[in-house]
Amino acid sequence: MILEEDLLQTQESEETEKTNNAPLSVTEEEEDLSENIPKCERIIEAVLFAAGHPVEYAKLAEAMNISLPLCKRIVSDFAEKYNNCEDISRGIMMVLFPDSCQICTREEYGAYIRSALGIRRGGHLSNSSLEVLAVVAYNQPVTRAFIDTVRGVDSSYAVSSMVEKKLIEPCGRLDVPGRPMLYRTTDNFLRVFGLSSVSELPDITAADGQPIRPSESSEQLHMVEEE
Repeated sequence: MILEEDLLQTQESEETEKTNNAPLSVTEEEEDLSENIPKCERIIEAVLFAAGHPVEYAKLAEAMNISLPLCKRIVSDFAEKYNNCEDISRGIMMVLFPDSCQICTREEYGAYIRSALGIRRGGHLSNSSLEVLAVVAYNQPVTRAFIDTVRGVDSSYAVSSMVEKKLIEPCGRLDVPGRPMLYRTTDNFLRVFGLSSVSELPDITAADGQPIRPSESSEQLHMVEEE
């Protein structure tokens, strides 16, 4: 005769065995995606679509449990296919930045998006703002005093406005007496102007006829991180 206590013990034993033999979820056992590039691409697309803003490669690599170099290579290859697919003409595109990437709409569909969503067109940048951005992009990192010297006028308001719009940002201080603030362009600057890097900006000619290339390096300056 089977007692009720024995029956309960048998049921508990069976439940324990089922639990022990159940497959582990991804959170319990990290999935190796290093050899599953198609799934990585789908994950990247999903994350970027859900985010709606630039996502750092380091965050994507961590989420997929793969190395950062591999993540960057997958994103780069995927962006090339994503943006130039002959079979699918998309209204969105992948934009790559030095440390992050983003899915955004193509510029030619902006009017339709504003109309459908009731978005009012934003104001244009003033000439002074564009001048500040040009000085920073081609000489960064730079101090406000350098910007003033190049423009020949006080640039306090324009610099503050560009920082507020997140088109430039403080990146440290020049290691000289007074330690003036240094500024550089941001990923938002690249996104607004449809660039992957400031190196894509055209060369300009200085007053002495020498070509000037956009600057991404701070090696020529002695700078300290902002406290």
